[in-house]
Amino acid sequence: MLRKSKSRPAVVERIAGWSARHRTLAIVGWLALVVVAVLASSVIPGETRSSTGPGESGRADLVLEAQREYPPAQENVLIQAERPGGPRFTDDPELRRATEDLTRTLRRAPDAVIAVHSPLDRSPLDRDGGRRLVSGDGRSGLVTFQVAGPDEKSAEHYETAAEAVASVRDRHPGVRLAQAGDMSLSRAVDEGIKGDFQRAEFFSLPLTVAILLVVFGSLIAAMIPLLLAATTVIGTFGVLQVVAHWVPVNSATSSMVLLIGVAVGIDYSLFSLRRVREERAAGRGLPEALRITARTSGRVVVVSGLTVMVCVSGLLLTGLDNFKGLTAGAVLVVGVAVLGSVTVLPALLAALGSRVDRARLPWVGRRRIAAERSRTWSAVARAVVRRPLLWGGSAALALLVLALPASGIHLQDAAVTDSLSRSVPAVDAAARMQRAFPGAPAPARVVIWGTRDHRAVDRPDLRKAVASLHDRAAASGGTLGEPITVTRADRALVVRVPLASFGTDTTANRALETLRQRTLPDALGGLDGIDYAVTGKTAFAYDFTQQVTDRTPAVFAFVLVLAFVLLVVAFRSLAVPLVSIALNLLSIGASYGVLTWVFQDGHLGSALGFSPYGGVIGWLPLFMFVILFGLSMDYHIFVLSRIRERWLDGAATREAIVGGVASGAGVVTSAAVIMTAAFSVFVVLSAIEYKMMGVGLAVAVLIDATVVRGVLLPAAIALLGQRSWTLPRGLRWLPGGRDHSPAEAAATEPERRVPTG
Repeated sequence: MLRKSKSRPAVVERIAGWSARHRTLAIVGWLALVVVAVLASSVIPGETRSSTGPGESGRADLVLEAQREYPPAQENVLIQAERPGGPRFTDDPELRRATEDLTRTLRRAPDAVIAVHSPLDRSPLDRDGGRRLVSGDGRSGLVTFQVAGPDEKSAEHYETAAEAVASVRDRHPGVRLAQAGDMSLSRAVDEGIKGDFQRAEFFSLPLTVAILLVVFGSLIAAMIPLLLAATTVIGTFGVLQVVAHWVPVNSATSSMVLLIGVAVGIDYSLFSLRRVREERAAGRGLPEALRITARTSGRVVVVSGLTVMVCVSGLLLTGLDNFKGLTAGAVLVVGVAVLGSVTVLPALLAALGSRVDRARLPWVGRRRIAAERSRTWSAVARAVVRRPLLWGGSAALALLVLALPASGIHLQDAAVTDSLSRSVPAVDAAARMQRAFPGAPAPARVVIWGTRDHRAVDRPDLRKAVASLHDRAAASGGTLGEPITVTRADRALVVRVPLASFGTDTTANRALETLRQRTLPDALGGLDGIDYAVTGKTAFAYDFTQQVTDRTPAVFAFVLVLAFVLLVVAFRSLAVPLVSIALNLLSIGASYGVLTWVFQDGHLGSALGFSPYGGVIGWLPLFMFVILFGLSMDYHIFVLSRIRERWLDGAATREAIVGGVASGAGVVTSAAVIMTAAFSVFVVLSAIEYKMMGVGLAVAVLIDATVVRGVLLPAAIALLGQRSWTLPRGLRWLPGGRDHSPAEAAATEPERRVPTG
């Protein structure tokens, strides 16, 4: 009989074993690491790096940032009768009195408000160009003003101006005074985001704890993933504050770090705790159970974490600053979660021992702690492997039908009036202002500067060219609008030009293209030593979506190729990686289809509380692809490892599938329920962007954990048979151990081996 040689344990097993033996040191060391990460942010001085927009809008923003002073924010107040179809502005004495009162009140605060212009001013023209402040139908007037600086005082000055407008509104109850502009709309968005995340925190934490209690069956066991997730996220936030000195990090990055950190922290804890329970139920002692868990589930966690980090890194290929911080945050939080899973998690389980199952829940506690195989998924798997072509083909066809609406997906960011509710005063004001004065709530900003002499912005020929923009706007047939205003910002000029729409729809984009490609070249193109660029909300969204669209093929290729290589090394197979990638693409395509059907086509709008605007957020499909491709690999690798483990133990392929799915799919379902619940919280938020993200991610995770892992994956492995686990002879040099079929294993190794997958 051949004697089995004793091999050196894998790195993950050695690290986890050391942590289990030195549990106090591992736990204290982990907490100390988190504290150091948090304190590190206060050690490194200096300002954090701000993000720069893409394309032409980014170039304009860089020029403005280089100036010693930033152009003041512009605000607008729409004045019209409260009742629909009211009198003309110029014919109504009450509208005129309200306008006079407003301009007089604003001009009484010269320290806070500057450049007040009214439709009642004697001359509609001045040296900065024409101002047409009465609407085309004659029923509305517009008062414009700027919030005085310096920057550190702008918030205080804005409040003074807003209070002035409110006081005039109170004195004229029959007149609508609706304010919208740079700061009011920005504040509406900021307050909406703040309120949304407070609402999300209110719902998500209790919901997550409740689901964890049901999944783990005991209070102590449920606290372990929360502890890992909490320390992981806190530590990552600390490191991110250091990274922010070199990489731009915004509020969206913090939100995604929290979401991903909780998701992977709970997943990794669930995988390990479930395996420990299984091994203990099989009669093994705690040290042996922890060793096997490190060799199997620990390896799965490491491979899954690497896959997630590789997938998310694909966002760097977009070249967008907004994604750089997100990538750094996601890679850090997943890396920290993996580190915690192979260090502090084994230490905690070793310290708690059997006490981890104390404080059981009534009714469900005993069944959960017993770590029994899922009868439901076992029955489903048996049915699938008996007729894999029928079940697999039906499931694939269903997902393809779900994906069909995605063929007509239209990428378009939501304007603030599309994103937030009209119940927000600034949003309602912007919507009304858009109808009366198209583009006025958030005009395009043309930044003009001298390329050789900073005094070039004072040249008479430039001033004349800028003044000609009024005539060109009047001749544009409504593509460009009024009022056009000019502001000096140190060595640059900022010309605000209203577009036909201040949003991100086709009308706005065409107006932007006209401004960039025709109007400005005709007006400014012949001036030597002058350069210009267009920025603003419409321009930023246009450039951002354009760059995302251009770089998407490269991101897809990067993620797919590297995921394929990682899976080939992990499973020593060509078939498994190809099947895995195909199934992931199928589930993501189905989620794209649902997203398009719901939000672009406008179904379920009343149920979910949104109004469709005919598009899907431009960055969302790419973001979903990267995040879902990475996170779904957690489930995929876990179930595949369970199947391969049984195959290596000598089970026939179909029995290995049934056993692997029965023991793994239940865990995957539990993890998916937690993640789906976390994503679903976004649906109750007010902004349509978060609703889209919540529905898209929740649907994708649900499909992935049920149809894909429960039906399509078993069907594919059953059809492939032995070919699922073999490498061509020319690739057997890859790391990961030698290939063993069950027959070879029985001939060379009669004793039962500890699983390695």
